[in-house]
Amino acid sequence: MQDILEELENRRERARQGGGKDRIEKQHEKGKLSARERIELLLDEGSFEEWDMFVEHRCNDFGMADKKIPGDGVVTGHGTINGRLIYVFSKDFTVFGGSLSSTHAEKIVKIQKAALQNGAPVIGIFDAGGARIQEGVASLAGYADIFLQNTLASGVVPQISVIMGPCAGGDVYSPAITDFIFMVRDTSYMYVTGPDVVKTVTNEVVTHEELGGASIHAKKSGVADGAFNNDLEALVQMRRLIDFLPLSNREKPPVRPSYDRPDRSEPSLDTLVPPNPNKPYDIVELIEKTADEGDFFEIAPDFGKNIVIGFGRLDGQPVGFVANQPMSLAGVLDIDASRKGARFVRFCDAFNIPIVTFVDVPGFLPGTKQEYGGLIKHGAKLLFAYAEATVPKLTVITRKAYGGAYDVMSSKHLRGDVNYAWPTAEIAVMGAKGAAEIIHRGDLGNEEAMAAHVKEYEDRFANPFVAAGRGYIDDVIQPRNTRRRLIKALKTLANKTCENPWKKHDNIPL
Repeated sequence: MQDILEELENRRERARQGGGKDRIEKQHEKGKLSARERIELLLDEGSFEEWDMFVEHRCNDFGMADKKIPGDGVVTGHGTINGRLIYVFSKDFTVFGGSLSSTHAEKIVKIQKAALQNGAPVIGIFDAGGARIQEGVASLAGYADIFLQNTLASGVVPQISVIMGPCAGGDVYSPAITDFIFMVRDTSYMYVTGPDVVKTVTNEVVTHEELGGASIHAKKSGVADGAFNNDLEALVQMRRLIDFLPLSNREKPPVRPSYDRPDRSEPSLDTLVPPNPNKPYDIVELIEKTADEGDFFEIAPDFGKNIVIGFGRLDGQPVGFVANQPMSLAGVLDIDASRKGARFVRFCDAFNIPIVTFVDVPGFLPGTKQEYGGLIKHGAKLLFAYAEATVPKLTVITRKAYGGAYDVMSSKHLRGDVNYAWPTAEIAVMGAKGAAEIIHRGDLGNEEAMAAHVKEYEDRFANPFVAAGRGYIDDVIQPRNTRRRLIKALKTLANKTCENPWKKHDNIPL
């Protein structure tokens, strides 16, 4: 018996070594952790239960029969984060470059199915060179098997992808289907085709970083929802993110004790909005002063900066914050902001997370670039997302709410549950100057008359009371009481029921 136990331990140790100490050291030299080190940092200490440690590939072509390493390039299993069940897979670059074989794919699919059946999130850690060329179509089939499970799990369990090295070719589409993608600066990159292929096909000369680094995807393409400085920071932040999310769509988000008084007043908010309507202010300040203990996990902070999205809590209850950012493009809605906001709203709705919307929006961004880029359809995505959402929706208009953008930003007309406005709110078709120039076009040359017309329009609409008089705004509140009023409103919606008409699925304007 002792011999058998020793053999078991020897086999386990061989599997734990992956591609060997030399290759692990090379990972460290690049500033990267090994696959198992990443799992150890991500999960609670001692909680990881590994599956399929001894699995090896079944390929006999191109001399592969003599090149078998237990685990086959991916570490899979489950553990806990702060005591809550999580399924995880971590690609091992030290074993065949982390390339995907049919057995490698089977390991990932197994935990995807278990997560779906048992109602728990999946976190995938990517550090791999793509499909295993020696296996040909078998590896391609493996990718498709993974993509199918990603799709079936979408909206059922949270799926998070963390890119910690190369992620190329077929590997990129699994993260693309998941809910969130995070990258590590300088050591990770994603692209469908690499620099060599790009040079051959298009004659462009680009580096890995220029083509698909974190600096590109977190700022320019919007593919990544954030970028971190190193593996450790990324994994710690994933632990933080998971704390805001339910394990599946079958349960509510985890409520935790709050040490921040629900009736806390914030007098500084009374002066947050500048007297000059054209002067910007930072909407993140409002979010942080409203959320419990100022804790705000921002999603995609470097992309579509004119809208801010992320998670926080109100009296211990996780909520999703969506807010126009006057500091960037005056907070207008453009293509990037609309896409960013719509996807976040749909995620919150899928996982029973209430949505809090802070509105200061002068409209949609005009111009040929936006129109040629399809602003109409992209803007409709955000409208659609808010309209179909059945979770509790709380809205506060802080300043401008002009035109169709007023409608889109969780207005009462899109089934907003509780809609507040600050006294500084202006709800109108457009700004006073533009409106006066259209209504009183005949007086355009008369500065004195136009000034009077502008003032008349401001007196009529540059306040929240016309909308409040029609019931489109439930109350005009003092800015300092925003946190208290939102928490009270959220409690009234604890048992909200709202169902959309039966359908196989909707047809969001993609």
